[in-house]
Amino acid sequence: MDNVIVVGAGPAGMMAAIKAAENGADVLVLEKMKQPGKKMLITGKGRCNITNTAEIPELIKNIPGNGKFLNSCIRAFDNADVQYFFNELDVPTKVERGGRVFPVSDRAADAVNAMVVRLHELGVKLCVESRVSDIIVENDRAVGVKTDSGKVFSGDVVILATGGASYPGTGSTGDGYVMAKAIGHEVTPLLPSLVPLELEEEWVSELQGLSLRNVRVALMADEKKVTDIFGEMLFTHYGASGPVVLSLSRDVARLLAEGRFVELMIDLKPALSFEQLDNRIVRDLEKYQRKEMKNAMKDLLPGRLIMPVLDGAYISPNRMANSVTRAERHRLVNVLKGLIVTVTKTRPIAEAIVTAGGVSVKEINPKTMESRLIKKLYFAGEVVDVDAFTGGYNLQAAFSMGAAAGNWSVWNEED
Repeated sequence: MDNVIVVGAGPAGMMAAIKAAENGADVLVLEKMKQPGKKMLITGKGRCNITNTAEIPELIKNIPGNGKFLNSCIRAFDNADVQYFFNELDVPTKVERGGRVFPVSDRAADAVNAMVVRLHELGVKLCVESRVSDIIVENDRAVGVKTDSGKVFSGDVVILATGGASYPGTGSTGDGYVMAKAIGHEVTPLLPSLVPLELEEEWVSELQGLSLRNVRVALMADEKKVTDIFGEMLFTHYGASGPVVLSLSRDVARLLAEGRFVELMIDLKPALSFEQLDNRIVRDLEKYQRKEMKNAMKDLLPGRLIMPVLDGAYISPNRMANSVTRAERHRLVNVLKGLIVTVTKTRPIAEAIVTAGGVSVKEINPKTMESRLIKKLYFAGEVVDVDAFTGGYNLQAAFSMGAAAGNWSVWNEED
């Protein structure tokens, strides 16, 4: 049976190794870190959001980075398969808001440890602190790998699952991109995805720690709307984070790379129309008619947000509520329905949850994950130009690609 070498013991690499071994292959896993699954341990804030219960078309829709490319391998190993896989490894799962699936224990370590135990059960040889530097190719065929120390491991199959370039402390330092380029594969430009944003406005730092729920945030490029998302955002000392901002960040990074002028327009009251919000403000101004505007807005906004909103509407915070004109009130409504902040840059790729960009999907067979350029070379996980939103979609993609690579690395035997 094939001698399979897997480079990288993250979620995709471990899944690939497990599937190859279950098919009878002799498998070696080489991992540069001291322990496998380090990045997986921090997913879902340490709880490990292993997948999402969404229907497959919805899963793919939530993988904006080449989700359609994954259609075959996700259908071959879908979200139900992922849950069954972990349940069989004595990791019971539960479903939470938005279809997110977690271990019942809320411990990412349980999911990682279960995969490691399964590797050992199958007789997979796992070598940690073994950094691969080169893929050895002969006659357009992968025949082994070479480590930093100069040691060569020969094999019939190589599966590259080294991760991306985000969270380098977990081992994702972009090694796979360098190796893939060295043997002729195209690597599309790398950009941070699911990453916080830095904002220009000085008042933002005063809002550090303020979370806004049920807001609609529109992404603007050169003052034209690109897209918008409803949900929660968080202000930080440098800008903004939170689910909505992270989901928009992939497009933000691309637009900034193109030299576009990027803004976020925050609808603080998306459930109310202009007229409904105007009527609400009329009632508040009447209720607090003898108070200054900075105090008359307390029912409508969090305290720290009042000053930026009034400033945006050109209304003095010391202005008496009963003196506000209709025109001023309408300016206030416009700001509440469209508070503008300017994006200067994303946080560094090292702080991104995932990397957008990677080995071009045009050069990979979507069914088998085998290279179209080099026989017996397979790819899986974040090293591929695939990235998804938060909610379990990135791990699902990693597991599906890993399962495809592991299975087909054994099934694709030549006569």
